[in-house]
Amino acid sequence: MSVYHTLQALNIELPPVGTPAAAYLPFVQTGNLVMLSGHIAKRGGQPWVGQLGLNLNTAEGQAAARAVAIDLLGTLHAACVAAGTDLNGVRRIVKVMGLVNSTDSYTEQHLVTNGCSQLLAEVFGPVVGAHARSAFGVAQLPLGACVEIEMIAELAPKP
Repeated sequence: MSVYHTLQALNIELPPVGTPAAAYLPFVQTGNLVMLSGHIAKRGGQPWVGQLGLNLNTAEGQAAARAVAIDLLGTLHAACVAAGTDLNGVRRIVKVMGLVNSTDSYTEQHLVTNGCSQLLAEVFGPVVGAHARSAFGVAQLPLGACVEIEMIAELAPKP
């Protein structure tokens, strides 16, 4: 099944690439790898502010990470188009790195990041969507966001 059919079945509309808030690019391609800059969690178009273990729980963090995954997919789509393909040309989600704004006693950063990982597996399937991953607890994120995630994807070589 096409990635776009899967997104439609999940009632997911890809957002446009966000304008960088500082001196960086939303994505960079080198060879067949596309590196996506960190995307912060947003709700209603605004930063999803909070700290896990203080005023957000793990389920809320997972929802925020899922929202980030949708934004990452929008950026990955733009990167694919720039490379002359689309999301169906993604050969593999290689790596996801999740940063979770959390208290020093909060230890479920890996579960929060599952919100992103599980959506990627659902959209791309269990082979293409399976990836290496890191999840870190951090003292703070830009604009007070609760979650920031970056991603690396491999595109199929051009024929």
